This record gives sequence, structure tokens and C-alpha cells, in this order.
Amino acid sequence: MYHTASHLADFETAKREEQICFLLQTMLSSLILSRLLISLGANKHKPWIETEYQGIVMENDNTVLLNPPLFALDKDAPLHYAGEICGFKVHNGPGGSGSAQFEAVVLDRSTGEGLVRSKEPLDCESQKEHSFTIQAYDCGEGPDGTNSKKSHKATVHVRVNDVNEFSPVFVERRYEASVPEGRLFDRIVRVEAVDADCSPQYSQICFYDIITPNVPFTIDNDGNIKNTEPLDSKRQHVHSFWVTAFDCGKNRAQADAQVIVTVKPSCKPGWIGWTKRIEYTPGSGSIPLFPNLHLETCEETVWNIQATVELQTGHIGKGCDRDSYSDRSVRRLCGAVRGEVDLLPPPSPATNWTAALPTLPSSDSSLVFSFNGSTHVAVVPDSVASAVSGDHFTLQLWMRRGGASTQPPANQARGNRKEEETIICSTVKNDDSYSHYSLSVHGCRLSLFYWPDVSAARPVKFLWKLEQVCDSEWHHLSLSVQFPSVTLYVDGVTFDPALIHDNGAIPNPVPHQRLVIGACWGNFTISHVINLRGWCEDLRLLSGVTVRPGNVEPHSVVECLYACREGLDFGDLETLGSGMKVHVNPSQSVLVLEGDDIESFNRAVQQVTYRNSLRFATPGVRPLKLTTSLRCFSEENCLSLRQLEGYLVVLQPDAPQISLSGVGPHLARPAAEFEGLQGVPLFPELRIVCSLSHAVNTAAQGMEGGALMSDAVAHTLDGCEVQPLGEELNPEREELLIDMEALKERGLDIINTTAYIAITGAESISVYEDVLRSIRYRLAKGSARFERRFRLSCSEMNGRYTSNELTLEVNFLHSLDSLYHPSHLLASQQQFLHPSHHTGELSGHTLPNPHRNSVVPGAATVIIMVCVGFLVVMVILGVFRIRSIHRRGEGARGGGKEGSNQWDDSALTIIVNPMEV
Repeated sequence: MYHTASHLADFETAKREEQICFLLQTMLSSLILSRLLISLGANKHKPWIETEYQGIVMENDNTVLLNPPLFALDKDAPLHYAGEICGFKVHNGPGGSGSAQFEAVVLDRSTGEGLVRSKEPLDCESQKEHSFTIQAYDCGEGPDGTNSKKSHKATVHVRVNDVNEFSPVFVERRYEASVPEGRLFDRIVRVEAVDADCSPQYSQICFYDIITPNVPFTIDNDGNIKNTEPLDSKRQHVHSFWVTAFDCGKNRAQADAQVIVTVKPSCKPGWIGWTKRIEYTPGSGSIPLFPNLHLETCEETVWNIQATVELQTGHIGKGCDRDSYSDRSVRRLCGAVRGEVDLLPPPSPATNWTAALPTLPSSDSSLVFSFNGSTHVAVVPDSVASAVSGDHFTLQLWMRRGGASTQPPANQARGNRKEEETIICSTVKNDDSYSHYSLSVHGCRLSLFYWPDVSAARPVKFLWKLEQVCDSEWHHLSLSVQFPSVTLYVDGVTFDPALIHDNGAIPNPVPHQRLVIGACWGNFTISHVINLRGWCEDLRLLSGVTVRPGNVEPHSVVECLYACREGLDFGDLETLGSGMKVHVNPSQSVLVLEGDDIESFNRAVQQVTYRNSLRFATPGVRPLKLTTSLRCFSEENCLSLRQLEGYLVVLQPDAPQISLSGVGPHLARPAAEFEGLQGVPLFPELRIVCSLSHAVNTAAQGMEGGALMSDAVAHTLDGCEVQPLGEELNPEREELLIDMEALKERGLDIINTTAYIAITGAESISVYEDVLRSIRYRLAKGSARFERRFRLSCSEMNGRYTSNELTLEVNFLHSLDSLYHPSHLLASQQQFLHPSHHTGELSGHTLPNPHRNSVVPGAATVIIMVCVGFLVVMVILGVFRIRSIHRRGEGARGGGKEGSNQWDDSALTIIVNPMEV
């Protein structure tokens, strides 16, 4: 057993030795083979390199440090030539970098180690990164590089590392800011410096520094400068200091920057340049209201500004300054079609249905009637109502409801709210049928009920919801009906109605012609519908209620009737800045400006104007308000501006002087001419001149003191009156004649009574001259007296300005036959016995013309002739007396001297003229 184990160990040892010997033989064979191949020089493999390299190069160096390092391997190694790397070739990359800028060299041919470097220094600021490809090639099969092989192309990315070669530079050499005093700010101004280096390390500004000592300011790393204590403009108005900057490489700025901070006095946000009192001279056209006004926001950033300018003119006439003529005259001036019927005329014997209505004073001289729905109602006569029948008509009126709330009280039953306040209610006959309409107000709603035929058709209700009927202001309503079309104009603006055809169980009106204002007519009794206590006890005011049958009024006429002659306006819309909006309401009493830029807004506010086109504007005060609303990015801290209040004063206009002339104080004509069919014109050569007298500055013309200038202007008169003085005209003996057709053609109205003749209507001076020149005075046969006096006066603006009073004395010249008529002689004796009674009349008579031989002067002339004759007799008697005395003296010439010296008073006679007083 021992022998067997020994035998096995020897066998294993011999086997190992055999294996070792085989391995050695194999290795020797391989070595011999490789030596044989080397000696033969065969190049079978391509060199090998990495596919991508990342490189870094400094701006001040040209060696590129690659990762991984550049090594080229060849499987033919260690063959001479074939296993060695002879070089690298650089190719251009996608960015244009390549052989022109970089090269690669071999450091060790056997190991394939290489080096990439730039041909010239690189600039990071010009180009931070470069990309190109590189390729390795071996030495081939001999010294001449035969059969040389190349590797694949590898991409090389080279990043140029920055060197801190530049210093910071400030964007501005000088920084300026203005701040109000007394506050601490988070930032007053921000300075900024830049660095031209390309890397974040050296191009960033790490910190700033204030190099001026002892200034109340500090600066942070971002360049924000703020104050460390409240600034005082009185102590130091301007602060000037210097700052510098450092980049993260600790390079200081090339040049320091100067900072100038101006301290402003305390800033109060609001409007600056507001003038509380503004004066307007009539005739100035348009004037700017706020020429020096601008908004100060104290550096607060706002993104929307809205300003509302309100001119309060509600106390001037009916809401504003309009033509100071009657409603009828304004209709003529606006070109309205004639034929309107005045439903609320001035009370007179012919128009007595308005006599019981209370009237209120009006600044524009128009009649304003008040209605309460219970006792103040106007029932228009049937004769007038029949003139406005038909389904085509235009109803116009001025209306203002009471000052208190028009809403019903809370304790009023809801069922009673169906009652309405009637303005006008009309039932008229059209051929064989009756039509009916009623205009009423309920709360803030205006409604029109219309029945084309009260016996058959159902009513149609036109409804408008309007704030204007319940705001306690004057408004002009114009309702044009061309059934089934209805158009409503409120203050010249069109409003479309809502139609309601199903009106429930509404009883048909009674087919009886009636027209009532302030109530409605039903069952032949007046139904007052606005007598609810506590709700409608306020007065409703109406004025200028007219109806014109036929075609409706054009829109231009309606606008003219309402047009305000004064209001707010904007100067030049073409200069309005971008983003600005302007809105003006129809009455031009409210103007709204809206914008987002303060500078543009200030320019726009300065162009808000007031205009008044009336030559004789109504003087007085117009309150003015300016309300401003600002919207900021931070709504919590947004500015709130108080409302500004002021007033516009319209000064007293230069009063026009209406001068009547061309008519002598006396007019003498034979009585026969006055008794003729045409009578005698009273004012054949009348001249009417209207001029303005105003003060002028004569000092500027080198004159001392002041003077008055008078300018003749073209005016429109609205009334003239001829009135007999003393007794009224006796219709049986005398009358004033006027061409009624000519008046009608010119649209003038006339009131002809025994006390006066009044011609009214707005017309030119030339028209009134022609009309007044045509007025004639006629007497009945045998009615001529010795004199009659008349007075003429004219006016404009509803009697606001009046002319001088022209008095004319008419003398009737009698013939010789009539002079010695007993009645005339008696009259002459009476005048002789009582001269003081006719002293004024005698002095005013006009002698007849010389060529009128058949005419003898009146009583005054007879008395003069008698006096002259009596004087001639006295003279003759005196002559005879003197002659007799002379003869007597010659007879006594021979007497003594003493006798000749005595005065003979025996013939002295004193004669008293009985005509002297």
C-alpha cells in the first residue's frame, strides 16, 4: 500500500513537468513567430483613440489639457514603424474651429502620447468654446510611411478659461435722483457697473462701495442706494458723492461714478395750480378752465387716472344758458315747422284755461306752471283740441319733477303703485272715430298709451325707463308720433321704447273730445291720478307744452331747441395723447377724462374749456367741481385725492343800446289825411340801431383816462310796443292800422288793444323797421282834435334789454272853413282864456308848409296873428301921438326958457299887453 501511494506521487510530478515543458515550447514558438513578423514589417491594424475629448485652455496659455489624455494605441506594436504613431491630424469642426487655430503633436511614438495646443493665444470674450475633430495615423511599414493607417475621427471640445483681465465700468458716469424730504426710502437710485470678462467669476460685480465719507447714504451689492436718515431740504438741498465697484476677482472699477441726490420739499399728492375763482367775459368764446393745473402723485406709480369735471348750471334757466327768447321765438330761430299749438299759453281773455294755474318765476322769462294733480289742472278748450287731431303729431315740453324723492314710501300698499302721474291726456275726433293718447310718469318710467280707435282697437303702450324723469332737473321732451312709429328725444338724445301690447283689462276711454294737462279725463269727470299723499305731493313743473299736427320735427330741429349755449368742451382732440379718452354728456355739463400716463393727462386737463356762444350771456355764478380717481398697482396704498370745488363767474355783459330815431317829436298833417282810408304813417322814417358800449384802455393808445367805445352790432329784437298816451283809443273815432298778412308771413305775433299794440317774435332789426314804418293812424270823419301823443319802445331778450322811449305828438291841421266854425272859435276862445292849460301843447305845434295856401294853422297860430295885429295897431297909434307932440312943440317955441325946460307928461300913456303873463 505504501508502494502504491509513492508510485502515484511520482506520476503526478512527471505530468506537471510535461505540461510545463509544453507551455515553454508554445511560448518559445510564439516569440519566434513574433520576431519573425517584426522582422518582416507587416502593418495590419489601424491606430485607436478615444471617440471624444474635453479640453481646457487658459487665455494666457496655448496648451490644451484634455480629459482623457491623448494616447493613440496600435495593435501592431511593438513592430517597428507599423506599431508606432507618427502624428495627429486636426480637422475643422461645426463651429469653424480646427486646423487654423489648433494643432496636435506626438510626444512619444511608441506609446502614442500626444499634445493639443493652440497656434495663437485664445480670447474667451471673443469665443468661449471650440470644437473640432482629431485623427491619429501610424508610421506605416517603413521609414517612408508606406501603407500608413489612420484611426477614426475623435471630437475634441475645448473651453477657454477666463483670466481677470478687465475691470468694472459704470454704465453711467453720473446718476441723479430727486426725493422728497422727511422720508426713508428703500431705494433712491440704482447704479450699475459691467465687466467685460467672459466668465461669471470675473464678469460679475461682487459689491459696490461709497468712497465719499460721512454721507447719509448706503449702497448694497446690487447697487441700490438708500438714505440712512431722513433728509432735510433746508439743511442740505443737494447731496453729491462718489461710488466704486469691484468684480469677484477684486478688480476695482476703472473710473468711479458720481451720484447727485436732490432733496425736494415735502410732497403732497394732489392737483397743483387750482384756481378757485374763474371769470368769464361774455363774448370771449372758449376759455381754458385749468391752464396751469397739473397732477402731483409724489412718485407713486398709477396705471389709471380718471377726472370728472362738473359744471353746475341747473339754476340758470332750464338747466343751462340758452337763447333768452320765448319758446315760440326759439322754435322760429331753430327752423321748426310752423303750426304748433301752445297748450299752456300766457293767461289772457282768449286763453283763460291757464289763468287758475300757479306760476313760478323763471330766469329765462318763460312761463313755468306747477301741477299737483288735484287742484292745479288745465282743461284745454275743444276748439283748441280739435286743431291737433290726427295720428301724426309732435308733442314737446319742458318738465321738472319735484325736489323730493319720487319713490313711494315703504308703508304704501303695493297695489296702489299702479297709479301714474299724468302729464297730458287727449281724446280727439278723427273723422268718424276717436283716438286717444296719454303721456304719464310712474317712478322713473315714462309711458305713452295710444288708442288708434277707442271703440275698436286695443291700446299700445310705449315704455321708457329714464333717469331724467326722476332726477329733479329740467329736461326737454320731444315725442314724435307717426303711428305705429314713436320717437322720443330727451334733451336731444334718442331713446327707443319697449312695446307692450297686452295691457290687461284697461277700459276704453269715453269717445268724447277732451284734452287735459295734469290729469286724465274719464267718464266725463276729471280723474286726478297724482294726489297720493306722501308720494307725489311734490310739484311737477311744465313749460312750453306745444303740439304740432302733421309730419314730425327733424332731429336737427329738436337738437336746436334743446341746445345749451354754454358748457364744457375740449380744446383740440388731435393733440390728445395716446391712451387718453374724453367723454362729454349731451348737456355738456359733465366732462370725463381718462388715461394712464400722467404727462399726457396733465396736458389734456389743461385743454378743458368753457364756452358760451351767447352774446349776452346770463351773468352769475356756476359752481365747478373736479373729482379724481386713481388706480395703482398696490390698491392698499393708492393715493386718494379730495374733491376740488370752485366756481365760474360769468360777468355782466356789455348792455346793448337800442336806439330809436328818425322820427321828429311832432307830426303835423291836415286832418283830412288822417280821415282818409289809409290814414297817416306814424313812423315813416324810423331807424333802429343797436350798439354796444364798452370801456377801452386808452392809456395803451397814448390817451389819458378811459373812454367808451360803441360798436354797431346786428341784433334780433323780440318785441316792440306802440302805446297811446293819455286816454286809450276810442274805437268809434280812431284806430291803428297794421298789415296783418305781412306779420303772419314773417311769423310775428300781435296783440292789438285800445291801450297798446304789441308786436312779438324774434326777428331782425330790418324786419321790425319795416313793420313799424307801416303802422298808420286813422280817424273817423269829424273826429279830428288838435293833437294826439304816442310812445314807441322795443326790446330784446324777452325784455331784458329795452330801447329808449320815442314819443311822437301828432298835430291835426284844420282848413280855414273849419277854423271859423263856431265850435272851433269856441275852442279858440277857451284856449285864449286858459292859456296855461295848453302851454305844453302850444309849444309843440309845427307851422304848416308855405306852399299849402289852403290850410290855416290851428288855434295857437290864430292867437299869434291876433297879437301881431294888436301890436301893429299900438305902433301906429304911437306914431300919430309922436307927430302930434312934435307939432305942439313947434307952436310953443317962442315961449320962455323956463317953459321949454319943463317935461310935458300929459301925453304919456302906459299900455299893458293883455297876452303877457
